Amino acid sequence: MKAFPKITGLVCLIVCVAMVGANEKLKMSGWPQWRGPARDGVSLETGLYPNWTEQTPELLWSINGLGKGYAGVSMADGRIYTTGNLDTAQTVSAYDQASGEMIWSVPVTDGPPKHGYDGSRCTPTVDDDRLYVVTSNGQILCMQAIDGEILWQKDFQQEWGGRMMSGWGFSESPLVDGDRVICTPGGANAMLVALDKNTGETIWESAVPRIGDQGGDGAGYASIIISEGAGVKQYVTLVGRGLVGVRADDGKYLWGYNAIANGTANISTPIAIGDYVFGSTGYRTGSGLVHLTPDGDGVKAEEVYFLDGNSLQNHHGGMVILGDYLYCGHGHKNGLPLCLEWKTGKINWGGDFRGVGNGSAAVIAADGKLIFRYESGEVALIDGNPAEYKLLGSFRPEVVNPPSWACPVVSEGNLYLRDQDTLTCYRIAP
Repeated sequence: MKAFPKITGLVCLIVCVAMVGANEKLKMSGWPQWRGPARDGVSLETGLYPNWTEQTPELLWSINGLGKGYAGVSMADGRIYTTGNLDTAQTVSAYDQASGEMIWSVPVTDGPPKHGYDGSRCTPTVDDDRLYVVTSNGQILCMQAIDGEILWQKDFQQEWGGRMMSGWGFSESPLVDGDRVICTPGGANAMLVALDKNTGETIWESAVPRIGDQGGDGAGYASIIISEGAGVKQYVTLVGRGLVGVRADDGKYLWGYNAIANGTANISTPIAIGDYVFGSTGYRTGSGLVHLTPDGDGVKAEEVYFLDGNSLQNHHGGMVILGDYLYCGHGHKNGLPLCLEWKTGKINWGGDFRGVGNGSAAVIAADGKLIFRYESGEVALIDGNPAEYKLLGSFRPEVVNPPSWACPVVSEGNLYLRDQDTLTCYRIAP
């Protein structure tokens, strides 16, 4: 009996550690922001269906009322968050992840913003009990996740002279890093800004000089990622002038790469791999890999290779890396499946055949497989195999409202597909 308290304490400790581990695993396997836990388009979930020919994804539910838009969805703590345009305003909404039932919806603009391809773009970023959203008319908001109450709000144009490189609306999903939220107003003296995530107060503004003849001024359509390249923590994104990196501590401009900039729309979120950054754009421009090395108290970006638009151009839809290989859709207004050895620029397969759908393809990876969601609506499961293209099944969702541009999401064994006003949930795991 004397040993009983010790055994109980030990058991409690084991149970508590197990619960913490399970909670952390669940948190990491969720989808709290644009392109998933690490903003790289890769889900950490395993145990999904190995193919969709023998085990076709099963529709669990479908809901309407999200509003018009191309925004993806984010998920945390059993809730789904997204943005959409209704007749009266652009809104941010929350839904129950299990049933799809609406929990709350809050208007965040005075009327629906007007620009090319009307509709929302931003996937909300979830950070504990708060959401961070950029509206397509250029406002950043902090909201309570539980009920959508707006805690603070800033206007890109009024605060920082913000602008887009073209007239299709602000499209980024803000990055939360520690006590800061980072976004891209696109102003002459404030291309990127860091704000106190609790108050919205400006911590720093980063001016980006013109770095070449290609491209244009203003923000692009990509979202910011974090790089530790050359041993310096930095924020990297694709703006009108091309790829840029600024120091995380103070916003100091570190480097720029202009070769992949075009003057119409730079869209795809770049990918950071150690001391390297890969970026790509459409409009017949191309792709490039840069190597980041120390340069005094700064960082130097040196081009490793450049691939012209005939070889590889990711218009939009994004890219993912599995090991030594990058997978994406190639071609302007196309999603031709392609596998690239990212270190060398060698194309292993693809780029010359269409796949099961038409138009651009939004691409993510899960459980070693690729999910291509085509503009025409079809969704394909492709083996993440650098040796050959192998289709593992495909299906056409119950609801398709082209262009189906929203990025698919995998969370807790389900596949979520936003299609304008509709969200569908499919089971893809036992």
